[in-house]
Amino acid sequence: MADTKAIVHETEVRMKQAVEVLERDLRHIRTGRADVGLLDQVRVDYYGQKMPLHHLATLSTPDPRTIVIAVWDKSMVEEVARAIAAADLGLNPVRDGDIIKVPIPPLSEERRQELAKGAGKRGEEAKVIVRNIRRDALEKVRKLQKDSELSEDESKRVQAEIQKLTERYSARLEELVEGKKRELTTL
Repeated sequence: MADTKAIVHETEVRMKQAVEVLERDLRHIRTGRADVGLLDQVRVDYYGQKMPLHHLATLSTPDPRTIVIAVWDKSMVEEVARAIAAADLGLNPVRDGDIIKVPIPPLSEERRQELAKGAGKRGEEAKVIVRNIRRDALEKVRKLQKDSELSEDESKRVQAEIQKLTERYSARLEELVEGKKRELTTL
């Protein structure tokens, strides 16, 4: 008897990863509101080694338009500010003593629409990935049935389970994209 539970489990794990990747991608889209996630991709040259910013400082958002960075090693404040400016995020860090303030400029309506469209495109790409994962899983199940390792009834049951997973994760992807679009288009 074939191990259909392993196929279903692997399918779910891969679909969950697709959702996580989309969540991470959408977090990096700037909405005009301060979010420390905007700086996740910033790497700082720390004594010859590129380190993620959150390994070198405490990041906070005291208000919706500002990210405040308190660098632990005070000799690195200037280097951190330089890394943020060089990260091509459209942000201009301002040094205020031992802390760095990053004002988040408001987005134009045109730019908001452009970003919302980009979020939708990323969502569609993630849905294609989920459908490809489904296709791979269904092929495995059909092969097992063809090789007489799986009955027709069992094959149909597993295929239905895979389809339910696909629908659930596709709905989650849609939810994420719609949430980001709402965030982008409302002030």
